[in-house]
Amino acid sequence: MNGIEPIAIIGMVVLGVLLLLFFYYVPFLLWISAKVSGVNISLIQLFLMRIRKVPPHSIVQCMIEAHKADIKDVQRDGLEAHFLAGGHIERVVHALVSASKANIDLTFKMATAIDLAGRDVFQAVQMSVNPKVLDTPPVTAVAKDGIQLIAKARVTVRANIKQLVGGAGEETILARVGEGIVSSIGSSESHKSVLENPDSISKLVLKKGLDAGTAFEILSIDIADIDIGKNIGAQLQMDQAEADKNIAQAKAEERRAMAVALEQEMIAKSQESRAKVIDAEAEVPKAMAEAFRSGNLGIMDYYKMKNIQADTGMRDSIAKPGEHKPKKKE
Repeated sequence: MNGIEPIAIIGMVVLGVLLLLFFYYVPFLLWISAKVSGVNISLIQLFLMRIRKVPPHSIVQCMIEAHKADIKDVQRDGLEAHFLAGGHIERVVHALVSASKANIDLTFKMATAIDLAGRDVFQAVQMSVNPKVLDTPPVTAVAKDGIQLIAKARVTVRANIKQLVGGAGEETILARVGEGIVSSIGSSESHKSVLENPDSISKLVLKKGLDAGTAFEILSIDIADIDIGKNIGAQLQMDQAEADKNIAQAKAEERRAMAVALEQEMIAKSQESRAKVIDAEAEVPKAMAEAFRSGNLGIMDYYKMKNIQADTGMRDSIAKPGEHKPKKKE
């Protein structure tokens, strides 16, 4: 008796494991749920899904949801292929159901393409029904009178289903709107006109068709706030004046340096001439001595020359009495 009980226990365990494996690979209850819901799928197909590593529960749930929403183009092969490609089958089916209820033209092929492109197709459908508001960062621009303005805008967009594959995203919309605001403010004659009529910015930006080539359709652009910034025109004039002053100072310094150099050159030339005169005066005694030795100059001639020099010195002292005034003894 004791020898039979372990064998029975082992047999029950083995039977339980076999039953678990059977119901895992052959989801009988899931097949019944599909049949009750009106979805036509066989046990062999469910078994093959396990072999292909496709979750039968997710496939069946998506097929039931599509069948209840009366969406005809959702088939088992398409769901399996999309799952194996790395897509989100639940998100795709949810999007198809929402689009069907909202009368939005969205096919299974288009929905899977949007999903594989990396976009949330269900969120895109919701955005088509309920537009989204995008807040732009502060945009700085300068009017023609030189006053800086800082503007913030709110952009209301709606998803364009047909442009979700290959269309630009929200960042492109915000960048284009910011560029339009800068262009609109920059073309204004005065910042006061912009402050008085901020809707002129919205009208001008909307006319440019900024949503072309994007995954969204711009419904409205509203200027939320405009602040006055710096007086850029005055600042530029001050900077220009400072630059002109620095240039003038540099040129004046250059002229002063040239004048100093010229003065130094004249002094050097004067000293050089003075040195030549001194050298020439030093040669006079030698020439006179040579004239005495050769007999070309007599003693009387020498005294006449000295008298002439004395007369010349006396005349100079008479002409300039202050320069030859004798110094007083202390």
